[in-house]
Amino acid sequence: MSDFNDLSAVELAAGMAAGEISPVALMTATLARIAKRNPDLNAFVALRPEAALAEARQTADRIVAGKPVGPLAGVPLGVKDLEDAAGLVTSYGAIPFKDNLATADAIQVARLKAAGAIVVGKTNVPEFGFTGFTKNRLFGVTRNPWNRERTPGGSSGGAAAAISAGLVPLCTGSDAGGSIRIPASYSGCFGFKPSFGRIPLGPAGFVSTSALTVPGPLTRTVRDAALYLDCTAGAHPSDPFSLPAPAQSYLATIEDLPPRLRIAFSPDLGYARVQRAVMERVEAAVQRFAAMGHTVERWPDKLPDLGDAWTSLITMDICAQHDDILDRYRDAIGKALMSVVDRTRRLTVAEIAVMQRMRADLNARLESLFAGFDLLLTPTMPTEAFAAGGPPPAEIDGHPIPLLGAVAFTYPFNLSGHPAASVPAGLTPDGLPVGLQIVGARLRDEQVLQAARAYERAFPWNERWPMDGD
Repeated sequence: MSDFNDLSAVELAAGMAAGEISPVALMTATLARIAKRNPDLNAFVALRPEAALAEARQTADRIVAGKPVGPLAGVPLGVKDLEDAAGLVTSYGAIPFKDNLATADAIQVARLKAAGAIVVGKTNVPEFGFTGFTKNRLFGVTRNPWNRERTPGGSSGGAAAAISAGLVPLCTGSDAGGSIRIPASYSGCFGFKPSFGRIPLGPAGFVSTSALTVPGPLTRTVRDAALYLDCTAGAHPSDPFSLPAPAQSYLATIEDLPPRLRIAFSPDLGYARVQRAVMERVEAAVQRFAAMGHTVERWPDKLPDLGDAWTSLITMDICAQHDDILDRYRDAIGKALMSVVDRTRRLTVAEIAVMQRMRADLNARLESLFAGFDLLLTPTMPTEAFAAGGPPPAEIDGHPIPLLGAVAFTYPFNLSGHPAASVPAGLTPDGLPVGLQIVGARLRDEQVLQAARAYERAFPWNERWPMDGD
C-alpha cells in the first residue's frame, strides 16, 4: 500500500497497529510527497526528516514486538509555527524569532506525541498569527492547493495547505479569531475550534487577558478531529482556564447525533455581507440538514459586531507575550501590526471595561439563542479565497466592507468561547472551496462534532481533493 494520502489518520493508525501498514513506509512516502509538493505551496517551513524516520522505525519495532502503542502511533503530524515542538524553531513567522529553538513541547504537541504521532515539521503562519492569510517576511507566502494564486487562509494557513494537499493527515492549529476555521473554509478541509479551555494552552510565560485562543485540529475527516480531541483534551496545571477531560470519548460517540434537532441559520449575523457564489453553496449545505430530518429555521435576531473590541483584546495578548521584542525589533515587524500594537497600548481601563461589557451582552444573546436551538449554522467565510499575498477583500460584489468584514463570522465565537467547526460546503464556479460553520452551545463540543460527522456521512467531501497537477 503506497497511496497513503487517501487514508485518514484514524485509518492509518488502525492499519499500523494491525501490522497492515508500515510506519516506515508511511513516513518515507510522507516525506517524498512533501518534497514533491511543498516547493509550490510553502506549507512546511521546517522539517525533521531523519528524526521522523527514526521515530517511525521505533514505532514499527514496538508494534512487531507486541508492545502497546498509542491511538495515533506512527501518524505524521504537522505543527503550527506558533507553538513549540522540541528541537524545532518556533518563529511565529517573525524575523526576531528566526533562531528561537524550542527545548520542550507545547501541551497539545506533547499529548499528540504521547499518543504516538510523529512530528514531521512546522507549518507556516502569518507574522505572530495576526492576519487571515499566510505571508511573512521570514518564509514568504503560502499558497492554496486548489489554486496557487490564492491564499489557504490564516493563521493556520500552512497547516490547512498541508492537509488539503495530502502532505500529512493531521496538523495542529490554534484559533483566536478564526485561525482554524478560516483556512479550513478556504482550503476545503475540516477545522474545529473547541470550547475555550477544552485543550490547554501553553506552557506560557503569561496568563491571557483576552481568553480568546483555543488550540485545535485541522484534518480531512471529522473522525480524525474527534480522535485528536480524545488525545489532547483535559486540564493542565499550567493553564488555569483549562477544562477537565470529558466523561466520554469524542470518537466513540461521534455517530450519536440526536435524530431531530432544532437548528438556526443566520446568513449574516445581522451585520455581515456574503459573496453571492459563496452564499449559494452555504444555503445548499444548510438545506442538507433539513434533508437529514432536522428542523432548520432562519434566526430572526442579530449579534453585535465586536470586531474592534476583538482586535484590541487579541493585541493585548500579543503585547503580553512579546512586548519587549516588539519595541526592540520594531523595524523588522510589519507596520500594520505595530500600528495596532501602539493603539492598543493606549487603551484605558475604562475602554477595556466597555469591551468586556459588550462581550457580556454577546454572551447573553447567544444564551438566548441556544435556549431555543441546538445548533447555529452560518457561512464560515464571506468570500472565496483571495490573492495569496493579500490584501483581504475591501468589497464584496461591489459593496464596500470594513477590514474585519472579510472574517465576519468567526471572531464572535472566540469572544463567546462557543465550539465551532467549518465543514466543506462545495466549490464556487471558480473551483474554490466554501465552508459552512456549525456553532454549538457552550461546552457541547461533542454535538458540533456529531453534526459535522452526520453531514460528512450524508454528503461526503472526501472523494475530491486538489490534484497534484492542479
